[in-house]
Amino acid sequence: MKRLPPLPALYTFLITAQCCNFTRAAEQLHITQGAVSRQIAGLEDHLGYELFIRLARGLELTAEGREWLPRVQQAFALIGDGMEQIGQTHQTLQLKAPSCAMRWLVPRLLQWQRERPDVPVKLTTTLAHGVDFQREQFDAAVIYGTPPDHSLTALHLFDEQLTPVCSPTLLKGPPALLVPADLQQHLLLHPTHNDQDWKVWLKAADLQLSNIGSGQHFETLDQAMSMASHGTGVAIGDWSLIGDDLNAGRLVMPFELKVRTGMGYYVVMPEKQQPSAKLRELMTWLVEQAHRR
Repeated sequence: MKRLPPLPALYTFLITAQCCNFTRAAEQLHITQGAVSRQIAGLEDHLGYELFIRLARGLELTAEGREWLPRVQQAFALIGDGMEQIGQTHQTLQLKAPSCAMRWLVPRLLQWQRERPDVPVKLTTTLAHGVDFQREQFDAAVIYGTPPDHSLTALHLFDEQLTPVCSPTLLKGPPALLVPADLQQHLLLHPTHNDQDWKVWLKAADLQLSNIGSGQHFETLDQAMSMASHGTGVAIGDWSLIGDDLNAGRLVMPFELKVRTGMGYYVVMPEKQQPSAKLRELMTWLVEQAHRR
């Protein structure tokens, strides 16, 4: 394969071909007319044929020059597109997270953008709890589940701890909400399509309720928490995710019992990936935020 011509010489050819004048090309390139002439002559010598016909009042492309021009234009257009697309990809961190984590994650990402506007983050939400980095183009992900295997670099955020929560107004009654058995008189709100979260907590509380199957189910934790904050009923939620609501007084815990399920939240990336300094900073920052609860 013949050695490729120098890129600066090709760019000089592109500008000169558009101007068909050494002087105007030199003005656009911010070099001397002699430098333009020497670069073109060197390129022609490298290729083995002339690209321009030198005329008294300017230049004219040769047949070879006319064939070269669209190819060089295309090459530099591809380079320009690559710079723009790759630059955007590297500047914006691509993060995936399950919808159940949004109540905790979104306020923190908003804070991150206020503190670090130079490191934007694009968040993709999903009902899925995991991530497949071989098929999904994300820099990192927040996942929910058991501790990840060794194919991922994982930083622990927090463990799931289930507890009932409700609006402060619901505590005033009637009906009463002083002991766990009082839940029998309230509408139970479920953050998923099944009753599993409530069953786990009730088992730990050594309590059976007949109204667990007649509660209201929601698509996401966020929907259940929003309904609970309006006094609709008592929701079962992850204490780790709803700390902001508890601190702000939008929700309260009527009972002290929090039940660990063995599940947790982790921020992960591929084990073999060498993270950028900005990605490492974001992951460390999220862990710090999680530990401030």
